Amino acid sequence: MTGGAPSKFVLPKPAPGRLTRRGLLKTGLGLSGLAGIILPATTVYAAMEAANGLSITDYRLTPPGWPPGQPLTIAVIADLHAGGPNMGVARIRQVVDAANALNCDLTVLLGDFFATHRFVTEHVPHPAWAAELARLRAPLGVRAILGNHDWWYDIAGTRAALAQVRIPVMENDAVLMGEGGRRFWLAGLGDQLAYPIGHRQFRGVDDLAGTLNKVTTADPVILLVHEPDIFTAIPARVSLTLAGHTHGGQIRLPLVPPFWAPSAYGARFAYGHIVEQGRHMIVSGGLGTSQVPLRLGVPPEIVRVTLG
Repeated sequence: MTGGAPSKFVLPKPAPGRLTRRGLLKTGLGLSGLAGIILPATTVYAAMEAANGLSITDYRLTPPGWPPGQPLTIAVIADLHAGGPNMGVARIRQVVDAANALNCDLTVLLGDFFATHRFVTEHVPHPAWAAELARLRAPLGVRAILGNHDWWYDIAGTRAALAQVRIPVMENDAVLMGEGGRRFWLAGLGDQLAYPIGHRQFRGVDDLAGTLNKVTTADPVILLVHEPDIFTAIPARVSLTLAGHTHGGQIRLPLVPPFWAPSAYGARFAYGHIVEQGRHMIVSGGLGTSQVPLRLGVPPEIVRVTLG
């Protein structure tokens, strides 16, 4: 079993129509609600990082249950949150181009496809972001799950957009992929926060046991989830769990926990390669933003996972 800290490189080419300091100030975001937490100049930097930064974060591991001689590469796109000022159509096009350039065997989309914060300056219709995602290419295909924002704000529109471009949505489902001695199961879990039912209370559509019951051979299992909190219940049968949702904290200052970590476990599952009791999970920092269009210390990223 191998693991350790991820390697990361930053793509040098910024997105066309990138956000500038002048453009930021025109949107009025320079004096956002976070001004009381971080200095205005830092807020400007955080907005520009959200709009212009793009990293590829690499994880190489052979988790338990995964055959050492069975290589597989996965490109992970999480929390796109399409919408300006930081995720307009040109920016989404850059993300897709960068993911395709990785030449991974499989590409997975971990939900939250459109922006819902009140600072949206460019509305990106569902058909527009879906059309860009339709350009994703991988030998084993592209698979998606849905996130809480998709459920809360327009689940029917999100489903229709993905169906129109023929990107399969996995919801408490599992599919056997690969050929011969390189087969594996890809499973996708329903969202855990789908229906708000009270103050900070939700009813999910996730069915972990039902999903894993669809795994009918001894081949290894990769599980896609939107929220990482389910990790405490995932059995050792699953070789690797891939999650998003947290944005890595989105605003992170050195040596302190993230200000924003939407998890019942705080920063425990906020970001990165997490190993507990021999089980492995990778939580992507994602690409877009929630609440405010700012990122600090957690640049937008595409995750590349190399197994075996």
